[in-house]
Amino acid sequence: MGTSVESYPRAAVERAMKVQEVILRAMAKKIRWWQAAEIIGISDRQMRRWRERYEEHDYDGLSDRRRGRPSEKRVPLAQVEQVLGLYREKYFDLNVRHFHEKLCQEHEIELSYTWVKLALQGAGLVAKARQRGAHRRRRERRPLPGMLLHIDGSRHQWFQDERWYDLIVILDDATSEIYYAQLVEEESTATVMAAVREGIERKGLFCALYSDRGSHFWHTPKAGGKVDPHRVTQLGRALRDLGVQMIPAYSPQARGRSERSFGTWQGRLPQELRLQGIHTIEGANRFLREHYVEQFNRRFQVAAAQRGTAFTACPRRDLDLTFALQFERTVNRDNTVSFQNLALQIDKVSWRGTLAGCTVIVHQHLDGTLSMTHGPRRLGRYSNQGTPMAATAAQPAVEKPLRGKVQKATFPRLEIPQTARDSHFPTATTAPG
Repeated sequence: MGTSVESYPRAAVERAMKVQEVILRAMAKKIRWWQAAEIIGISDRQMRRWRERYEEHDYDGLSDRRRGRPSEKRVPLAQVEQVLGLYREKYFDLNVRHFHEKLCQEHEIELSYTWVKLALQGAGLVAKARQRGAHRRRRERRPLPGMLLHIDGSRHQWFQDERWYDLIVILDDATSEIYYAQLVEEESTATVMAAVREGIERKGLFCALYSDRGSHFWHTPKAGGKVDPHRVTQLGRALRDLGVQMIPAYSPQARGRSERSFGTWQGRLPQELRLQGIHTIEGANRFLREHYVEQFNRRFQVAAAQRGTAFTACPRRDLDLTFALQFERTVNRDNTVSFQNLALQIDKVSWRGTLAGCTVIVHQHLDGTLSMTHGPRRLGRYSNQGTPMAATAAQPAVEKPLRGKVQKATFPRLEIPQTARDSHFPTATTAPG
């Protein structure tokens, strides 16, 4: 019968653990074998004997062999060297959990996570985890998908070089499902509006959005203080028009779910991009959209507490106006509108003699183009240089038929764009620029 660990003196167990750690470092080529002998305090000859004992009997070979026999569950030395070599040569920047998944899925090496972690730590290839902090109670998840969505950005060296990018992620509080993940040059009003709009187009309207107190989410009169809910941002105005509640977070701990998710992203995405040979932001976003988000959800998504969904169909048919930067302007006497050093000319309309002196809304769309509305009517669409993009002469919601006899040549056929056909739908409420 073998002898249990408890039967060994404490000093002998500690010494054997130290010897194993030094040998693992030597096997991982972190130190030389003669250096290992000096660390332990033995001769080179004795080191060679211990190495042979370790290769033959693994950990148990370092203990007093008169006390028992080696374990039958020991991992073969060749497999130990294979695991350490794979991590050192190919997976050197993966965390232990990620590396353990790669061993099981791609190399069919069935070892426990604990064994892999201890082996890597013993070889000095990964650092030992720091001690956990004070106990905290986790906030319960919302019971249904769509009740609360988290949005946040993480600035990181995603390509493992000198370049820094922001990763914008939207995840569901109930299931941790990722609805949107894209790399951008910098988190801004335009990029977060594009993220929220795509989420609504894919899933529908949700109940609430949880975010930090960044300037594109909230106005904060005093740095680090409370937000001003009455001074809405451009994103706040868009979500208010859609009936979505915004909730500010006042500490990183309050955003623990999204913060933990970003820890996983930072520990996996850079390594996946390296393994895929992707080095551009365009290629990374294509990889995220077509492959990685789905894989991420399969691995980390959880089931909701209740059946059903809180998502609803969006009543707005034209989100292009809602998710645009809106600015109030007054029409000049020559029926032009001044906007960012541009003069936007308004064509003559049939329902009013002139628009001079009227207040209109200039919409700066996410693609840089402009459009102008007056109440429920569209007045025109313009390029980012102020040039009219199409014949979008404003028409009333219901056009009265013309009376009298009119020749057929008076009415040439017009190709009316979609924006003009939707002109009778109401626009979003104006917010100061």
